[in-house]
Amino acid sequence: MTTTTTTATVPARGSRVRWLLAAVLSTRTAPRVADVGLLIVRLTLAFIFIYHGSRRLFGWFDGPGLDSSADYFANTAHLHPGMFFAVLGGTIEFAGGIALALGFFSRLAGLAIFGDMMMAIITVTHADGFNSTAGAGWELNLALGVLALVPAFFGSGRFSIDAALERRLLRADAAAP
Repeated sequence: MTTTTTTATVPARGSRVRWLLAAVLSTRTAPRVADVGLLIVRLTLAFIFIYHGSRRLFGWFDGPGLDSSADYFANTAHLHPGMFFAVLGGTIEFAGGIALALGFFSRLAGLAIFGDMMMAIITVTHADGFNSTAGAGWELNLALGVLALVPAFFGSGRFSIDAALERRLLRADAAAP
């Protein structure tokens, strides 16, 4: 009978550096880290879009409200009828923000918010340039729109209603004969 003894070894300095480089340069993301990242993205976007959507729709936070937003859409953005586009934009922002916060239909909410931001660029901010000192440039719309593609492409992660519904559907499918 042979016995083996295992001893813990302290990694040599070179292997510690190699381990650190591997951790920093890795293109693989740990699932829990990815889920936390998705949660942070969703909640940040939710805060921004609930805030702006509620300003447009309800006049909250000293916002313009629906009538002024409709005038803006008709006269500045040249979208007619202005009221329709004010309600559409405000609803995408407000409801999309709530959907992202809850992680409920996050892929659709992300796509809708991306479309909303691209419309803002096309209709309003493109004329001022990327980063304008005279007015609002379109760089912020671009950044928010592209950031909204993160939940659109990757879903909402495990900390969401979407994930809970998916788990429930998978259990029901597994239990079905």
